[in-house]
Amino acid sequence: MAIIPFDDRDGVIWFNGEIIPWREAKVHVLTHGLHYGSSVFEGERAYNGKIFKSKEHTERFRKSANIMDFDLPFTDDEINKAKDDVVARMGGGDQYVRPVAFRGSEMMAVSAQNNRIHVAIAAWAWPSMFDPETKMKGIKLDIADYARPDPKCAPVHAKAAGLYMICTISKHKAEKKGYADAMMLDWQGRVAECTGANIFFTRDGALHTPIADCFLNGLTRQTVIALAKQQGIEVIERRIMPEELKTFNECFIVGSAAEVTPVAEIGPYSFRPGNISRTMMDAYTNAVRA
Repeated sequence: MAIIPFDDRDGVIWFNGEIIPWREAKVHVLTHGLHYGSSVFEGERAYNGKIFKSKEHTERFRKSANIMDFDLPFTDDEINKAKDDVVARMGGGDQYVRPVAFRGSEMMAVSAQNNRIHVAIAAWAWPSMFDPETKMKGIKLDIADYARPDPKCAPVHAKAAGLYMICTISKHKAEKKGYADAMMLDWQGRVAECTGANIFFTRDGALHTPIADCFLNGLTRQTVIALAKQQGIEVIERRIMPEELKTFNECFIVGSAAEVTPVAEIGPYSFRPGNISRTMMDAYTNAVRA
């Protein structure tokens, strides 16, 4: 399948308050965000032309920027409207939406108080990656070598670009070994998350998921927890050690891109996608398309 590069596509991008042709959305090579990771972003999904939890994503976008010590130069209402405009201009339907904010090129050093804050929003067609029956076969995960950092060592509650460096390395290594993704532990050796998704396990009819204290408490994670409780499923947020994996029946990962995706293997541990995984898949699909 031919790859369509992201710098050479038809369409439009919202860039610093203006809708411009896709190919004209460019930045300088000495942009601070490129060299020092001073960039935050969101990953959102539009279903039938409507962005799921757009307001909540924008609120997190602003919170991430504040954690990184810069302010977004647009109001939440302006950003939400811009996202809707881009989705509409790109044809509606099912899309992935990517807002990003970053420091510009006025200063090129660690210190960058005078750099302009740029904001861009792009969207592109993104149908569901798998049909429900294919999903129910479950994906296979490796166990990453890199760990999620101590909150004293990194801004773990920001959706910041620099935090994904170890995710890319870990996912590349997993894919080379034939896995779809990798599960990461935290700095204390406890189960944390995957490279771009949160993780859930089942045992005795209940859901178990790691406490989100050193990684992002994903909006999809929050949605799935709320939906599970609506279904009468107990949700237990707690510390999970890797040796516990052999005691769980089902496993699935959740995220804007992954939605709800069952897992069949994590390294040496096997799972059988079953009723709870299907229930949460269906509940999430109904919620995002309501």
